[in-house]
Amino acid sequence: MIQAEHLTKRYGSHLAVDDISFTVKEGTVYGLLGPNGAGKSTTMNILTGYISASSGSVSIDGHDILEEPAAAKACVGYLPEQPPLYPDMTPAEYLAFVAELKKVKRADRAGQIRAAMQRTGVQEVEHRLIKNLSKGYRQRVGLAAALLGEPKVIILDEPTVGLDPAQVIEIRELITELGKEHTVILSSHILSEVSALCDEVLILAQGRLAAQGTPAELADALGGRTTLKLTALGEAGKVLAALEGLAGVQSAELTGEANGETSLRLTAEEGNDLRAAVSAALAAAGCPVLALTTEALSLEEVFLQLTAQEPEEEAESADAPKAQEAGPDEAQPGGAEEREQEPEDGGPENAPLDGTARQEQAAEPAPEEKKEGE
Repeated sequence: MIQAEHLTKRYGSHLAVDDISFTVKEGTVYGLLGPNGAGKSTTMNILTGYISASSGSVSIDGHDILEEPAAAKACVGYLPEQPPLYPDMTPAEYLAFVAELKKVKRADRAGQIRAAMQRTGVQEVEHRLIKNLSKGYRQRVGLAAALLGEPKVIILDEPTVGLDPAQVIEIRELITELGKEHTVILSSHILSEVSALCDEVLILAQGRLAAQGTPAELADALGGRTTLKLTALGEAGKVLAALEGLAGVQSAELTGEANGETSLRLTAEEGNDLRAAVSAALAAAGCPVLALTTEALSLEEVFLQLTAQEPEEEAESADAPKAQEAGPDEAQPGGAEEREQEPEDGGPENAPLDGTARQEQAAEPAPEEKKEGE
């Protein structure tokens, strides 16, 4: 669905993205992870067409984003961390506006708007002003806008940030449903969220692609070490003596001793399954095994190991424009480089979605823009 080859992006002397290549398969939910300054936002901005890469190429559903920008962007729906909403519009008015900007056929607009509102649960507040909605509902409105035009790819930037626990659960359930019909790329700092929602993970570090694969595949790639947690009947000294010198055991840690039972955590060397050998050794020593479970590396451990050498640096937003201030349709061929040199201004409500929006705003400025004198 998405093919990125040798993407590189420079902002002056700063190398934000350093020659990364990856493939996103159709019908899969991908998690995009990385510490601040790793290149996540820049990569997402390139994928959405908001900015152009210094070198390299991106194709979406077979459309090169530079050679066929309109066709490529039509395949993408984007939800920035702060959706570019117009606070004095209602959700119904805003979605009608976005549908027109996305050039949805007039005959299809009402049906697509209704379907997007129903999928995201916005129909309950469709006639209320956006400025009076909770952050959770604003996220839903932004997501409904991303669904207009029936894109094949949905890109979500920190979709649950700032939400209360109930809203987080609702948005996660919605993302799970979207993953059944769309290819989804999810950027998040919440590792448990990525682990629960994503089929595969892309991890960036220092602008490079550190790893790609399922959490299990990444754990295997980092050495394939397995941890055994066991409880055996017997005193600690007797249990540890039974395991002393057992081939394949890298380390043994005593985690508890009570009521004549001893609990241990064993780390096995790469490629060793010690369950049978440990059970046999303890049985032979008269210390029957009461419990034995295995633990693989968690996504958090994988992430920390892959980014362990990441130096502290300023957040990426200090060097790059934030795509959260506009939708993916804003990018115009040949205009990205000029925008990269412009200072960041205004709020999300001031960011037009594409060239058509600029024309409409020139004719009839949004209320927020009048306040700011722009």
